[in-house]
Amino acid sequence: MVSQQTQYNHDYNEQGYFVVRDYLSADEISSLRNVILKFHQLWQQDNAQFYQEEAFNSSLITGSQYLAYDDRLALFNFIGSKKLMQLIDAVIPATPAFMNTQLFFNPVNPQLKDFWHRDCQYDYDIEGQKKVIKETQVLHLRVPLFDELGMELVPGTHKRWDNEEEYNVRQEIEGKLSSDDLSTGHKIPLSAGDILVFSADMIHRGLYGLDRLALDILIFDSVGNYVDYVDDDCLPEQSMIEHIEDPRLFINTFDLKKMSNHELADAT
Repeated sequence: MVSQQTQYNHDYNEQGYFVVRDYLSADEISSLRNVILKFHQLWQQDNAQFYQEEAFNSSLITGSQYLAYDDRLALFNFIGSKKLMQLIDAVIPATPAFMNTQLFFNPVNPQLKDFWHRDCQYDYDIEGQKKVIKETQVLHLRVPLFDELGMELVPGTHKRWDNEEEYNVRQEIEGKLSSDDLSTGHKIPLSAGDILVFSADMIHRGLYGLDRLALDILIFDSVGNYVDYVDDDCLPEQSMIEHIEDPRLFINTFDLKKMSNHELADAT
């Protein structure tokens, strides 16, 4: 496993991603799918208009709004399993922390197209994005629940800025749209059981089609100042911690929140 983790680390450092085929068993996927579908059906009912008109993803899957205690614990146990931690540790070996979960699906509205982006573009201006790419680390672990077209990534952009073509498309300037194809894009089809690990800040897009329903787990390096992004309700209750196989992700997030609260208290 050490040599395999070394390979994962090398691939991630070079390309910004790695994919592990058939990493999860049919039983593991079936159990996860059952929990996620409960969330998805209730979320759709609550967000019917948004779902019909605009939605292509939801978030806060581990929260208490739609899932009962046992289902939430099952999710936390999946996220904090040794299997997933082996992948996370390969990229962030020191104090990785849990940020959030998202669920990606095909939009109902046919006018919505899959689009190129970096996650950091929604929180930072151009100079901020350039800084974030160099200094912080946020991971997506994408777990497809059904076979799907997968993702399209631009390898290496976790460490470099856009070229002219990429920038024009992503920013929708010079007559380009964010859904236009990129000559540098690399398509990665995914099957149920695969896991794709990729940098949130590399240029990427999900590919709509087939029975797309993919759980994304977002993890950040504790060095990055991302704890304010974490919703308290999406963390496990204390009674759950002892039942999670490897709860480090959640404990690290709790510790960061305590530090942040102390700093706020000291500042007032």
